[in-house]
Amino acid sequence: MNSRKMIKFGLSALVLGGVAVTGVATQGFSSAAFATSGVNAKKAASEAKAATKAIAKRKAGEAVQHAEAAVANDPTNAGYRALLGQAYLLSGRFTSAAQALNDSLTLDPQDGRVALNLALAKVANGDWAGARSTLQANAATIPASDRGLAFALAGDPVTAIDILGPAAREATATAKTRQNLALSFALAGRWKEAGQVASMDVSPDQLQARLTQWAQFARPANAYDQVASLLNVQAVQDGGQPIALALNQQPGVAVAAVAPAPLADPVDAYMPGVPQGAAQVAAEAGVEVASAPVSAPEAQPEPQQVAGTGPQIVFGPRAEMVQQFRAAPQAVRAPAAKPAVRVAKVTAAVAPVPAAAAKAKPGNYYVQLGAYDNADVARDGWARYTRQVSALRGETPQGMQFSSRGSNFYRLSVGGYTRDDATSLCRQVRASGSACFVRVQAGDAVAAWVKSGGRTQVAAR
Repeated sequence: MNSRKMIKFGLSALVLGGVAVTGVATQGFSSAAFATSGVNAKKAASEAKAATKAIAKRKAGEAVQHAEAAVANDPTNAGYRALLGQAYLLSGRFTSAAQALNDSLTLDPQDGRVALNLALAKVANGDWAGARSTLQANAATIPASDRGLAFALAGDPVTAIDILGPAAREATATAKTRQNLALSFALAGRWKEAGQVASMDVSPDQLQARLTQWAQFARPANAYDQVASLLNVQAVQDGGQPIALALNQQPGVAVAAVAPAPLADPVDAYMPGVPQGAAQVAAEAGVEVASAPVSAPEAQPEPQQVAGTGPQIVFGPRAEMVQQFRAAPQAVRAPAAKPAVRVAKVTAAVAPVPAAAAKAKPGNYYVQLGAYDNADVARDGWARYTRQVSALRGETPQGMQFSSRGSNFYRLSVGGYTRDDATSLCRQVRASGSACFVRVQAGDAVAAWVKSGGRTQVAAR
């Protein structure tokens, strides 16, 4: 892409946003730069002031250099570490940002702005569970309008709506709160409600353009895409902040040793089935959109030793889920002479899969896999999903017709789960490279081709 579109959402606690960042310098500072003989409050304050000015001018490289120097000269100052986290965010260094902001929050647990930025950094790193945990733990210090949207970005638009709905109905509610609610509806797949809420603050002649941009925003290719768009920055490969700056490296600072949580799968494509003509999709919240050029990443200096977490997104082990197939027996195309051998082999490989037992728990949550032109196209999509995702092979496809701007579509899903089971299944789908998102029941029924006696595609093993 030659340009990046920034959507100005209502995360007021963020210090970033506006002009695009280009030419970001990262990890190019010598470890000797952090060698100090002790706290130098005067030097730290001077460096922090310079970092603040650099952030205001969106000079990311300078901001990082000065903020790191401020922390080096006063390691236990929570404000300086928060400033460093902001500088890393401006640089697109989300791993480093998460480390710096976590250190800051350790020193000052009551700073809601730091907690919010930490949650967003975790989202950008693919650590959904960690982001949601941070938001829950700091609910009292993060405004509902910001916390709700952050939950949606962290893969839980249902909770986001639960938070933002009451906030949007208050007499003091602002357009920012309503637009955050509208976006959360969109990320939950509830496009009609999203459009209705968005139209409260967006003129009819502008709403359709917003729909296209929201639909694009809701289909990230990488874990960091949405946060990078919010901040209007370019993500870069990042090994973490210099180890010399880590809070647990400072003399006299006791920090409990906690093993880093494994990173979850990337942000899911909340509406994976939106047609290429996204302008036909009904719903998005009204937000101002500006275009900003994005330059190619500059060659990076030799990286120094860094602390803690690596940049890779790590998935859990891909254990197959063997579940009873609920469609008609004749739907399976496997030859009659081989099924016993194949079933025995699969069972031996996967035998005790806890998720299979959990499937017995009924629920109202569904994993949406896509939205297609019609049921026949959705059937082809189901065949592809079952070839790629073993956990779907024992599931009965669900579907429903819906209309948007005069066009008809067919949603493909599987469901009837608890929220945890639906989230677990969606993660397995994402781990295979496919798209999905979790939502509540919305009129889903057994897919048309199953009810009509058509073949249900089950991939050969």
